[in-house]
Amino acid sequence: MRTKILITGASGFVGRSFCLRHASRDDLEIRGLARRPMGLPGYIQADLTRPLPLGWTPDVVIHAAARSSPWGTKRDFHRQNVLATQHVIDFCERRGVKKLVFVSSGSVFYRDEDQLDLTEDSPIGPTYVNVYASTKHEAEKRVHRYRGEWCVVRPRAVFGPGDTVLFPRILRAAAEGRMISIARPGAPAIGDLIYIDTLSDYLLKAALDSSVVGDFNVTNAEPVVMQDLLAEIFSRLGLPPADRRVPLAKAMRIAGVVEGFYRVCLPWREPPITRYGVGVLAYSKTFDVAKALRVLGPPSVPLRTGIDRFIEWQRSRNAEMASGDEGKTT
Repeated sequence: MRTKILITGASGFVGRSFCLRHASRDDLEIRGLARRPMGLPGYIQADLTRPLPLGWTPDVVIHAAARSSPWGTKRDFHRQNVLATQHVIDFCERRGVKKLVFVSSGSVFYRDEDQLDLTEDSPIGPTYVNVYASTKHEAEKRVHRYRGEWCVVRPRAVFGPGDTVLFPRILRAAAEGRMISIARPGAPAIGDLIYIDTLSDYLLKAALDSSVVGDFNVTNAEPVVMQDLLAEIFSRLGLPPADRRVPLAKAMRIAGVVEGFYRVCLPWREPPITRYGVGVLAYSKTFDVAKALRVLGPPSVPLRTGIDRFIEWQRSRNAEMASGDEGKTT
């Protein structure tokens, strides 16, 4: 008997990576679901902002679909993060799905300040850094009420080959000469990341192991100085360094003004700088992942290996884009 797993968001970074990493296992039947058409075996095309009329019943659902942009309307975030999650929960309860694994975000904890060694019990809300974080937390609360087994996984700064969220914005800004270095008081900001294969393996463990229940913060457990990491990546990819140093307070003011202009005049476009984006580079965010290490095990891919793999993938992608073959790399 193979364990049947449905993963939503299969056209996105996390969902697609999970499918590709584990599709060859003989003990699993993995089917991906998303709005966009995809060439994956058993793929299901569906819009989760509507009730899910699916005749196939999985043993486990991994809900990775989300609107993960730092920019958008409250309505869009609510529909794609809260309403979609409720529709997944309703489907699981109608079909008696044994377990629901929800991919949330470490950003539910964030405040505009340094936060070190955050645990699963650290306070969340009542204010949030953006609408994305608030809607992910609202979705978490709904998953907590699921009548079957459930697990909430909160990754921090997912990166790797196929990344569509974290590094693309940063690398694009660097290539266009718009990247700045944030000058902050005290020591440089440090932060945790998690490599995509490590996250994929943690999600599989959560899906298959009935003892993995509750909330889990997950990272590679190797905090880094964020601006040093970016400097290394820029150098290895031949991008200009972020030599312009801007004080944190000034960067936040500029980002606030730019956001205000875009919200009024260009609400459909993401601004080139946001307060959230400044905060990612300016504030230390680290997580105490002792619970994850104890229950889920150590990261399957060390951070340094993940960084090297990501840079090689990005180089290959850049070469294909330069030769006119953009879109062929996965």
